[in-house]
Amino acid sequence: VEFRYLKCRKSTTGMKLHFYGGAGEVTGVKYLLEVKTGNKKTTRIMVDCGMLQGGPREFEKNSEDFPFDPKTVDYLLITHAHIDHVGLVPKLYRDGFRGKIFVTEPTKDLMELVLNDSQQILEREFRKRGGGNLMYSRKDVEGVLKLIKTIKYKRKRKLESNIFFKFNDAGHMLGSAIIEIWAEGKKIVFSGDLGNSPSPLLSPLAKIKDADYILVESTYGDRNHENKDERKNAFENIIEETYKNRGVLMIPAFAVERTQELLYELNELVNNCRIPQVPIFIDSPLAIKATAIYKKYPDYFNKEARNLIMKGDDLFKFPGLKYTEQVEDSKAINIISPPKIIIAGSGMSAGGRIIFHEKMYLPDSRNCLLITNFQVKSSLGRQILDGAKEVNILDENVSIRAKIATIQGYSSHADRKALYSWLENFDKPIKKIWAVQGENESAESLVQLIKDHLGIPARVPQKGEIVEL
Repeated sequence: VEFRYLKCRKSTTGMKLHFYGGAGEVTGVKYLLEVKTGNKKTTRIMVDCGMLQGGPREFEKNSEDFPFDPKTVDYLLITHAHIDHVGLVPKLYRDGFRGKIFVTEPTKDLMELVLNDSQQILEREFRKRGGGNLMYSRKDVEGVLKLIKTIKYKRKRKLESNIFFKFNDAGHMLGSAIIEIWAEGKKIVFSGDLGNSPSPLLSPLAKIKDADYILVESTYGDRNHENKDERKNAFENIIEETYKNRGVLMIPAFAVERTQELLYELNELVNNCRIPQVPIFIDSPLAIKATAIYKKYPDYFNKEARNLIMKGDDLFKFPGLKYTEQVEDSKAINIISPPKIIIAGSGMSAGGRIIFHEKMYLPDSRNCLLITNFQVKSSLGRQILDGAKEVNILDENVSIRAKIATIQGYSSHADRKALYSWLENFDKPIKKIWAVQGENESAESLVQLIKDHLGIPARVPQKGEIVEL
């Protein structure tokens, strides 16, 4: 109704918010804010520019033209460096964007890592197809990195005469941010991805007191996670059971954040003799490089993690752990007799080295696949999580006899209870809340919770929708 109303009007004078991604879907996050800045000038601010993730259909959609002119975008603010929030920034550059990009220091380093990795994957696919459309080149990635300006948390910055913004710790991954924007006498808060506090590594997500409009993520808007002790005990039990079965524990994990959190937990379990001695492999070049970046920024860790570092504990190095960066080292993992633990990307089993391990070990009932990440619809990981008895991996049908386990408590996303608590902290009145970055069921569930218990107007936006603030 709002969208049609805007289209029917001859002119609008207020600030406009465009939902180009992350509306009714978890990935592909893209928002565009249009602000009047005087002399009939409009300043355009993007928040995130991410890739859709899932299956081949979603991947193909990433190649479509942007529904706006990238040349007209003045600023790009990035909440964090996961590919579903930054994956199309080089494509934005390719199509003419030359504005300023604002990120935290860790996000800059992680963006360089994930965008170069993404470009190499695209290049390989391009060559495999024998040509066609290359989504973006290495030159585009290099161009993006030159536009980046880094800022600290909690420092209010001016974009233009009547536009200000601030980054706050989102507790989701290293350098992740909640973004506040002030313009035209209004304040809009973009939650980005909110962390599952307390995190093993990171500080709690920041509480914000006031806003006129809020975009809040809703990935887990309809369910709650296990608590910190429950998730660690569950992890310990799965390791011990797989060890007893002389099996292989496979963990598909995002290279950035999830792998480092699991390493932190394994470090504690190993050093306190809570699990048997077993070889542990980090079989992901991207995760290995991301872990090196994490080591650069201990100031972004929580007090507990910082105290361990001060005592000389290397959180990412302990007995039994081996990093396998080279292909030959990865293949050699198969020579090692079980029991063993393999942590590899991608987190949704959409590619990476984990699929080779899944192909080999899923048919054996002694083995276990542990899912700790959100799995989008149509991804291989979602098929497995939903109980498929057989899946296609690398053009072969693979039967699933291995145990499939899940621990939602290791998710780096806030659950329903935490999302509500974060929203409850805001002073009223709030004009409107949009539940974004979630599948429709979870987003609608969170919207109903907000309406019932906070009394704030809320809804799930449609992709492509435009609202006037």
